[in-house]
Amino acid sequence: MSGTYTADFNLWIEQTAQLLRSHHWHKVDVEHLIEEVEGLGKSERRGIASQLTRLLLHLLKWQYQPQRRSDSWLDSITDSRTQIELAILDSPSLKSYPIEQLEESYQRARPQVAKQTKMLISVFAEECPYSLKLVLDEDWLPEASDIL
Repeated sequence: MSGTYTADFNLWIEQTAQLLRSHHWHKVDVEHLIEEVEGLGKSERRGIASQLTRLLLHLLKWQYQPQRRSDSWLDSITDSRTQIELAILDSPSLKSYPIEQLEESYQRARPQVAKQTKMLISVFAEECPYSLKLVLDEDWLPEASDIL
């Protein structure tokens, strides 16, 4: 069944699920199954980090370009917060992951926002200026007057 894994991943999934349902443990491609299960956890964490980066990017744009604020930025902010919340609801063990990733996500967002706004990267704080509590608060948006 290992050949199926590389030749037709979807077929491998279907066959593996059927083998597990029918309790044919000895026929299961255990090595690849372990790899895929581990990959699911990485995917959840990567999704949270990606949404956090996207959220920070739009919060920075909201703060530093008040004249360009748009419903699409607001939609992106709202959607990112929702996606993070849903991921944590599905996997409560990831509740602390956003705080672990806040600074890394900010470091990914910072050059992106500089490029998108055509501002110097030095305009944006070297460390994340927002607490995670504020970042995830559905009622909070940074104001231009908050820029030091």
